[in-house]
Amino acid sequence: MKQDFFSQGKNKEIEKKIKDFLNNQNDLLSISTANSPRAVGDAIQEILEDNFDKFISTEGKNFNSSFARRAMADLAFEDNNGNYYIIDVKTHRLDTKFNMPNLTSVERLSRFYEDDNNNFTILLISYLIKNGILVVENVCFVPIEYLSWECLTIGALGWGQIQITNSNNIIIKENLTRRSWMLELCDTMLEFYPREILKTNKRIQKFEQIKQFWLAKESN
Repeated sequence: MKQDFFSQGKNKEIEKKIKDFLNNQNDLLSISTANSPRAVGDAIQEILEDNFDKFISTEGKNFNSSFARRAMADLAFEDNNGNYYIIDVKTHRLDTKFNMPNLTSVERLSRFYEDDNNNFTILLISYLIKNGILVVENVCFVPIEYLSWECLTIGALGWGQIQITNSNNIIIKENLTRRSWMLELCDTMLEFYPREILKTNKRIQKFEQIKQFWLAKESN
């Protein structure tokens, strides 16, 4: 794969630019917005959609923020080496005890990564609210394959959804290769599906019992 933003460390520059930018937006939140993590997340995503092209500057092109609600991406751009990046924006309020966001479908990611130039990236904004003002403590902008499987899990939706187990515990391993990460994904799914089959069989048996119960009842 060609040199990309991450192998060159340019994501670190973007992380700093975003953190500084957001921490200067003192009027971003209203009183009602500040008390709602979902509203804060929407406000952060909206302002990033309007300004992200400034953070990538001359290093990127063809910036796009027009995606459907259920799309893999919130933002996307290309770099000057022909690599394509889609960005999933996630926000995390640090004083919440538990946060387990969905990232993407295992099937969609597998298809997307058939092209080596494609990059599925996570932009995680970790913040606090102090006196009604957004205070960003950390910005993490990495490809999904930098997220260790120690902090990921699979949710039972469709083919399976990759999830962060707990946003308070993000483990970044920049030495992970896409190949090794995807092979671990395959091993994870080959363990996950048989467990789901066992669960489904138990549910089938349960509803067979429920059906017999209702068959035995007199019709009303």
